[in-house]
Order: sequence, then C-alpha cells, then structure tokens
Amino acid sequence: MSRPKRFLALPAAALLMVGSLAACSTPPSPESTAESLAASLQSMDFSAVPLAGTDASTANAELADALKSLESLDHTVVLDSVGEDEGSKDPKTATATYTTVWDIDSSDQDWSYQTTATLEFDKDSKTWMARYSPSIAVPGLEAGQYVGKKASIAKRGDILGDKDQTLMTDRSVLRIGIDKHSLEEGQWESSAKKLAKLLDIDAKAYASRVAAGGASAFVVALTLRDDNDRTVTDAQLQNIHGVLAKPDSLPLAPSRTFARAVLGTVGEATAEILADSKGGIGPGDQVGLSGLQKTYQDQLAGTKGYSIGIYDKDKQAVSDLVSRKAVDGKDLKTSLDADTQELAESLIEDSDSDSALVAVRPSDGAILAAASGPSSNAQNTALLGKYAPGSTFKVITALAMLRSGQTPDSTVDCPATMTVDGKSFKNYDGYPSSALGKIPLSEALAQSCNTVFLEGATKVKAPALAEAAASLGLNPSPSTGADAFLGSVPDKSTGTALAAGGIGQGTVEASALGMATVAASVQNAATVSPYLVDGADPAPAPKIPLSAAEAKALAGMMAEVVDHGTLKDLKQPSDPKIIGKSGTAEYDSERNAHAWVIAARGDLAVAVFVGDGSGGAQTAGPILAGFLAKTP
Repeated sequence: MSRPKRFLALPAAALLMVGSLAACSTPPSPESTAESLAASLQSMDFSAVPLAGTDASTANAELADALKSLESLDHTVVLDSVGEDEGSKDPKTATATYTTVWDIDSSDQDWSYQTTATLEFDKDSKTWMARYSPSIAVPGLEAGQYVGKKASIAKRGDILGDKDQTLMTDRSVLRIGIDKHSLEEGQWESSAKKLAKLLDIDAKAYASRVAAGGASAFVVALTLRDDNDRTVTDAQLQNIHGVLAKPDSLPLAPSRTFARAVLGTVGEATAEILADSKGGIGPGDQVGLSGLQKTYQDQLAGTKGYSIGIYDKDKQAVSDLVSRKAVDGKDLKTSLDADTQELAESLIEDSDSDSALVAVRPSDGAILAAASGPSSNAQNTALLGKYAPGSTFKVITALAMLRSGQTPDSTVDCPATMTVDGKSFKNYDGYPSSALGKIPLSEALAQSCNTVFLEGATKVKAPALAEAAASLGLNPSPSTGADAFLGSVPDKSTGTALAAGGIGQGTVEASALGMATVAASVQNAATVSPYLVDGADPAPAPKIPLSAAEAKALAGMMAEVVDHGTLKDLKQPSDPKIIGKSGTAEYDSERNAHAWVIAARGDLAVAVFVGDGSGGAQTAGPILAGFLAKTP
C-alpha cells in the first residue's frame, strides 16, 4: 500500500455549529466530534478533539509511547459510522466505528482492523466528548501496555552462474571489533589502535569511532572471511585486550575479487537507504550496496516476516494482533562461468592501469566472463568502460565498406599518410612497407592500414558507420539485465571526426563488452545481443541485421589478421580457426595509448582492453593468448 496520510478536517458547518451551540435549541450531532477523533487518531494528536476522562497531553504521551514501534509506518484512519446509542439518556452516548490500515512493508498485504469509540454528550458545554482509551487506537490495548513489532529475516537468494554454479551465497565471516564493555575507559584507545594496526586500517579514525560509541558498544573494525585464507589468526586477536570476533555470515563470492564489480556487495543499510525505504528496511538490515546485489535487491532479499502483538510493562506478551511469515528471496541466475571468470581475472590481476577481459558465447550472447583489473578500484570497466576502440573498430568500417559495394578482394590504396581537412594522418610506427600502395581490402585489415579505413569512412559517411556498428552488436540501448554500455558511434560526424571514427578514434567509444560482442556477431554470422542475467529481454534489433554472407567475408578477413597480420603470434597449428583484430588508440598528445584485441574461436568471443599499453598486439595480445591457451 502506498497511501498519503489523510488528515480529516472539521467541516466549516460543524465548526460553526460548535461555536454557536448556545444559540441552538436542537442538540448537536456527534458526527463532528467523531470526525475530529478520526483526524486525531491519524495524527496521534488529540489537542483538537474534546476528550472525556483525560486531557490531550496525557493521551498524546500515552499513545505515542504505546505505538512507538509503529511510528515509522504510514497509516490511515477512516470513520465508518457514527450514531447515537438507542436508549441512552444521562449521559447521552453515541458509538463511532473506525477502520485503521497500517502499511507494514513493501508488499500488498496491509494490517487492517476496526475499533470503536464511545462519545458522550456533555450537557453543560453542550458538546459531544470522546471517551479516551488506548483501545480506540488498537483493539484490546489497555493503559500501561504497548504494541511491539518483531521481525523475522528472510533468507537471501543466491547469485548463480552458468550451469547453476553458486557464485554468491552466505559464507562464514568474523565481525572483529572492540567490545568497550569489557575494558576500562583508559584502555579503549590503546586497544583500538593495536587492532587497527593488525587489520591494516586507519588507527586514528578507528580509535575515534571507538571513543564515539556508547560505553558498552561493540565497535566493528572489519569483517573478515572466516576461511582457510584468513591471515589474521585467533591468537593475534586474543592478544589484544577487549577484542571480540563475532561469527556471522554474509553473501560473498568465492573470493574477495571474484566478479566484484559485477556481482556487487552486501552490507548494512546506510542512513540514505533507510530513509528511502520508508520503514521497509530497518537499522542493521543487510542490503545490496552495489552491482547485481543492489539492482536485484527486492528479488534477492525476499520479504521480512513480522509479528505484532500487545505486551505488558514487563515485556510479556498479552495477545497477538497480526503476523506474517518471512518469504525467502529468489536466486538470481546469471550467465557467468566461474572457471572462465577466474581465469580472466588471473590474467589481468597484475595490470597497472585500467583493464578488462570479457568473454561472450556467440551462439546465445551469454557473458561468460566480465573481469575488470585491480586498477579499476572495483569499477565495472568490463561492462561500463567507455574508451576509443582503436583499430578493432576497423572491422565495423570494413562492414560499411562491404555494404558500399567492395569485397575482401577489392583493391584499395594504402598510402603512408593522408590529409583530411588539413589534418595529417599516418599509419602506425612499424607498419610494413610491403603492405603500402595498392593492396586487397583483406590485406588492409590484416596489416591494419589506417589510411585505407580513414578514406573508407569518409566515403561511406557517418550513418553507414553507425548502422554497421549496430549490425555488429554495438547497440546504444543494450539489455543485458545489468548496467552496461556497448558503444557509441555518432551518425552525424563529418570531416576529421568522421575519418578518425573509421579507425576507432575521435568521438567513437566502446566497452570491452561491446567489442567482444562485435567479434561474437561475426563468429555467430548474425547480430548478437549479449546478456548477463537470465530472462533479460533482447536489445532492439538493428535496422539492418548482419547477414551470413557479410559475416563470412568479415571472418575471412579477420582470419588473415591471425594468419599473417598483426596477430600472427596467436596462430597455433593445433588450434581451430581463430579470427581476430588488434587495436591501439592514442588518447593524448604524448601518444599514450589504449591497447585492444578482439578474437573468436569456436563458440567463444573475447575482448581484451589495457588502458595504458604499447600496442594492441604487444600488450593485449599476450593476455588473449594466455586466455585461449587455457580455454577449450
């Protein structure tokens, strides 16, 4: 339920009547007082309703204390009926019936009940008074009692991978911190700093947190996995006075780094999350803080159960009012393959710049690995990184050129340099002189001749480049089931921007996922829509789908890149056919460059990106070779 709080105001006519009772010969109706009482039960403020048996401040305080456990929940109070009691004379009485509805949680199931209130007519003031009792707010509630709410936690769903591998599930942890209750005040700072040093965290900051906590607080310093890889020993913890290690569990991946940027983390709800939840999440609740854990929080978390009852001053249950069992969260099925992900991460774990390795299954678009290097600081470089793709983009330009009427055997001119609108372009340093001049288009791709594809882009124009990119899977509106960016190819660029776009520079951008999808589409002989979460709707189809004939032509040219071109070091006689393309994208005046390589073999397509590299084949190529060597 999501209802605005309803504040019932006394009708103007009723106000006039209350103010003019002395002038009326007919006794007033109890309706206005009944309406006022409804408004008071809604606002929990009785100052605007005439009360019998107590005063407004006493009623306000008593009810606020009795319903404290419900104060964060929205509720509505509606007057159902009011009528004078037949036969009542001295005093004359009336009965009002109310329906109260509490929005307990995010589900559609609310707590609804009816209460009644007795109104009595005061002859002296000629006013209907409401007899106050806590039971007018909650049925059965008496003075000195309170309404208590207890929660039961739902089991969080797991995140699964390809073939239902368990990727993220509850695993044992230790919540390590200082138990201030077990120490003298003078020991707090010393123990806190010793623990911080042992755990390699900021000692001054942690000591300040310990000092700020309550006198009996347990102030957590760090939560560690309690497994065979834990390096902080029990003996080390026991040597520090006041340290407590509380066993607990948290949803964790197989290792601290495993797909961290993709799967995300679970932790205690922040103040912002608590405020946004409007009571649906409580202090101390574990929630998804990033990645898929955050995106699919509702599905994974399930719904907490609760029981609401009346308790006496000794905290003993008097009666049960309403309850609901917890509904466990549902597992989230993804396409990640645990072995492939671990291999991908191991190959870029020593990278000293932003890096990524993405593997896609061409036959269905499943993202098997999405690894981001350690320099990304848990940022999702693999799926969200936006970088100039360099010469890997020439596969897209080649498709646009094929659609303009050329073939892999078409003769093209590869000069050493060319000028577009006054800007000079040249081939990369070390470009083979034997591949200059008149060469086949396939050889231009194999050797990565810049000038051929610069000219090719200027001839086919920007709309054709953008359409070719979409045909190869660089969809501007991906639908992977997770936050993702594939690529951005302007369809209105001209001049030098258009020419630079033909070689994957200028304003063209792509992610490692996007370029892996390009390789996957060629290998699949049809446009691939990559997905990470099972059930994700496919992205919108391109206006011009990739045809089998186009894919065959591109695959043949990309095979020559591996056979004798820039990726000839990948060629292995015993391997099935590998197709690929290398790329280098300079990103500043100092000629610092991104290194790229894309490839496909069998039902596997891969993209490797290294933020700072000496060249695609030189920097990213060996990483790709290591990956292919260890994958079937």
